[in-house]
Amino acid sequence: MTTAKWNWIWIRICRLALSILLVLCVAAAEAPVGYRREICEHRKGRPMQPTNMYRSRLLAMREQMLIRATLEGPEIYGYILPSTDEHLNQEVAVRDQRLHYLSGYTGNRAVAAVTQGGAAIWLEKRFVQQADGELDCDWQIFLADGNVSIASWLGSQVRMNKRIGADPQLVPHHLWLTWERELADKFLKLIKININLVDMIWGSERPETPKHHVIQVQARDFAGEKWEDKVTELRRRLAHLNCDAMIITSLTEIAYLFNIRGTDIPYTPVVKSFAIVSQKDIFFYVDHSKISLGIDLHLRTDCYNDLCVRIKEYKHIWSDIRTYVQIWRRILVPAPCVQEPGASEAIYSAVPANVVVEHISPIIFMRAQKNSEEQEGMRLAHIRDAAAICEAMSNLEARFDTEQWTEEKIKYEVELWLLSQTHAKGLSLRTVIAYGEHSALPYYISNNLTDIEVSDQSLLVIESGVQYLEGTTDMSRTFIFGEPTRDMKRAYTAVLAGILHISDLIFPASVKPSGLDSVVRAKVWHEMTDYPQATGHGIGAYGSVEEPPISVAYGQNNSFHFKQGYFFSSESGYYKRDDYGVRIKNVLEVLDTGKTTTSAEHFLAFQSVTLVPYEPKLIDGTMLSSDEKRMLNRYNAKIRKYIGAELKRLGNMKAFYWMMNKTRHVREYLTEDEYLAAMGGGCQSYHHAQLPLLALTMVMMILLAFIHSKWQL
Repeated sequence: MTTAKWNWIWIRICRLALSILLVLCVAAAEAPVGYRREICEHRKGRPMQPTNMYRSRLLAMREQMLIRATLEGPEIYGYILPSTDEHLNQEVAVRDQRLHYLSGYTGNRAVAAVTQGGAAIWLEKRFVQQADGELDCDWQIFLADGNVSIASWLGSQVRMNKRIGADPQLVPHHLWLTWERELADKFLKLIKININLVDMIWGSERPETPKHHVIQVQARDFAGEKWEDKVTELRRRLAHLNCDAMIITSLTEIAYLFNIRGTDIPYTPVVKSFAIVSQKDIFFYVDHSKISLGIDLHLRTDCYNDLCVRIKEYKHIWSDIRTYVQIWRRILVPAPCVQEPGASEAIYSAVPANVVVEHISPIIFMRAQKNSEEQEGMRLAHIRDAAAICEAMSNLEARFDTEQWTEEKIKYEVELWLLSQTHAKGLSLRTVIAYGEHSALPYYISNNLTDIEVSDQSLLVIESGVQYLEGTTDMSRTFIFGEPTRDMKRAYTAVLAGILHISDLIFPASVKPSGLDSVVRAKVWHEMTDYPQATGHGIGAYGSVEEPPISVAYGQNNSFHFKQGYFFSSESGYYKRDDYGVRIKNVLEVLDTGKTTTSAEHFLAFQSVTLVPYEPKLIDGTMLSSDEKRMLNRYNAKIRKYIGAELKRLGNMKAFYWMMNKTRHVREYLTEDEYLAAMGGGCQSYHHAQLPLLALTMVMMILLAFIHSKWQL
């Protein structure tokens, strides 16, 4: 046998040995262990439960994975299902709640993976308790930011060189690339399944698009600018980028650009649609049943110039992309920007790589800088919002001792008052009511499974927001119905101090948002603790409650800056595990002071448009400087002026007096006795109290000595 043949045999033996070794390593590796589900541990080793609705759907899903063998080549051995829709929204319409249909999980911000032998879900920590109660024991639960990734779990479930499928319409392009790379490291291949498997098993039971979801025109009084002017500005920016056209996939960007609003998804007033804007054409892809005569007139669909919108069916965007990529040389496809995930893998891969210009959408920056009408609308929306919270809390405090209260009952009361306000169109976020140990969870959202009774022994955190025609609100406050402990007051005051400082800040325009994070966190850090969430994010005007490009969080190194007319939320928190939590959030407006630095750079300032009273029982005055108390008094005076007038207009004097009681003037300076007592100088204070008597004694002795000397003479 020749040397070459022996070498060939030796190479084959080595490859076989390596393959056997890899298989043995995979087999020997322990399967990833997720969240410990106590209720499921009692069922180990017992006969399988009778088949329920969700187990039947899981089995049907696995059948569909095998059916792919006859339709699209070899079968797939795993399937990844995000909770998002085709526009990558986290809150989705009922007909797009695919993960809920498959598993029973009703939360959001989750991704599931299904194989022939297992099922797992990845979600944020705040949803774990909810998922544990809603999912049956077929499902494993993992934390989205935990040690077990989707790829590593699939690698433990599926043999090498197998295919993993996913719907490219539901996955952001950059996330798809990440999954593709991580699965390749596990010797698995990610492939596109263009027909969603859940839709296949959902079939005729899948809810139809509601017929009453008609598109609404946002009046010029609220929008402040004609949509034609916005399109003209967008085209100018596209020309600056040397782009012939742009594909718009974000629903909030489409709503802003065309001055339209809708009710297609929860918490955000948008219309499920796509749009393409070129230098000569405007295409709007939407379900025609949502179009009314008013929309036709608003979008000028009956003309044929470059400022007339051509309305097409929702699904026609795919054929149009294939057509127009033959004409346009450079097409802008949105890239990720802070909260915006960018375009889906389906959109990105539909455009040939040689014409793709991946860039942050220019609409993001146009929308972030509110015009004068939007600015005034945001202020008015927050006045109405604050009045509603005052009405809700005054009513709650008056009835607290005579009724039994739970988190869910308080949520119902708060939402009732909020949605009763003029021009309130719906909530802007899931209302958070967190009491006691639940308030110590930064991302807790109450539900029927976690609901607990609320008493006067601990802190109550309320976070709420509403969509008004004038603007979007988002606020957090912490209250107590009893008497707080010293530690509670210390925690609350540390959080409050940071909010007061950023609300009163003046800074050069070149300062990045991440650089301001320490202003809010400084007092909390001084207590040797921190909070996990970002300090702030942009907010829309009758739009999304989280809006790029602003994100205030240390460690984030983006190049965006504040500009006059931006609005953003500012949040601080303190969380004592298994005991209590404090959270305060305001929406701030960015103002131009009209002053400049020596290098001609503008000074910017913030002002709070959220005008909900703080809880005076939780404020430790000895921890606040005189300047901080002055800031608090100015804020309280502003509440009394604007919210007082609104409550009087509404005729709710009970809420008015509640607000006045919460915003009483705070004495800005302590006496020396109070200061020494606060600093722990009790003995020094006692001796100080004896000083007047000692001085009188000294004076008497001197006087007696003087009289005695005169008498001697």
